[in-house]
Amino acid sequence: MTEGRPDQKSVDRIQRVENVAIAVAILVAVIASGQQWWWLLAAFLIFDLSAIGYAGGPRLGALLYNAVHNYTAPSILLAAYAGLTLAGQDLAWLALAAACWAFHVAVDRALGYGLKLQDFSHTHLGPIGHAWSE
Repeated sequence: MTEGRPDQKSVDRIQRVENVAIAVAILVAVIASGQQWWWLLAAFLIFDLSAIGYAGGPRLGALLYNAVHNYTAPSILLAAYAGLTLAGQDLAWLALAAACWAFHVAVDRALGYGLKLQDFSHTHLGPIGHAWSE
């Protein structure tokens, strides 16, 4: 730490712990809502198809990967579900899709797979999968 400010490693640890908590909360919410928890695992790798963009180069790859690996789209899906529920439509699958997507992002970030920078292995959390204790 420099002059009372946290260093990058402690901030990275906080983000990783935060994402473990998000993943656990999603799992509990899915179970509590009566949905099948195994959908979180069954759909897990679907979101990694965005890495196909790397076939077109690191810039396109990072753009597509980052577009899928953040909480924006799952939040929009969940808000759409809530709005439709208030309008009398029961589309529970929409909430489950949002949960699966957000669960994927949370687990990835907890494991150190952050948003991509110049190439696949450099992320906003540092090098992919770097140890929590480094």
